[in-house]
Amino acid sequence: MRVAILTISDSVSRGNREDTSGPALRERCRQLGWNVIAEQVLADEAVSIREWLVSLADGGTAELVLTTGGTGIGPRDSTPEATIEACQKLLPGIPEMMREYGRKKNLRAALSRAVAGVRGRALIVNLPGSPRGAVESLDAVAELLPHALEVLRGARHD
Repeated sequence: MRVAILTISDSVSRGNREDTSGPALRERCRQLGWNVIAEQVLADEAVSIREWLVSLADGGTAELVLTTGGTGIGPRDSTPEATIEACQKLLPGIPEMMREYGRKKNLRAALSRAVAGVRGRALIVNLPGSPRGAVESLDAVAELLPHALEVLRGARHD
């Protein structure tokens, strides 16, 4: 599976803080046998996020686009809105599974506004900004994602 990872953080994009979530996701994807083909850090700007998501999906670069960060309720958190604009279909069950899984370990998982959806033949999934939250949320749905991509390519649900 070809995966792109987008870290969304104002402080990381300005160089004020090290990106720890992107590398944590990269390592987890490699452990799952997935090929991370692109990584990017962006400020929490909805237009830039949407453009990056659209470019990856429309260009066929990645089958799975994972975002980390910008899913909370802070004034600059805009990843879900940018993702909704980029997607042609939303998949509410994926973030529901992530929040359900996360709430078992951390009540604050209920504050996540993460979304998931489809653009063309690419699946886009928002993950929390903390390394632990990002990896745990990915683990909550990792088994489902290859099947979702098969269905996007025309496979049946059987």
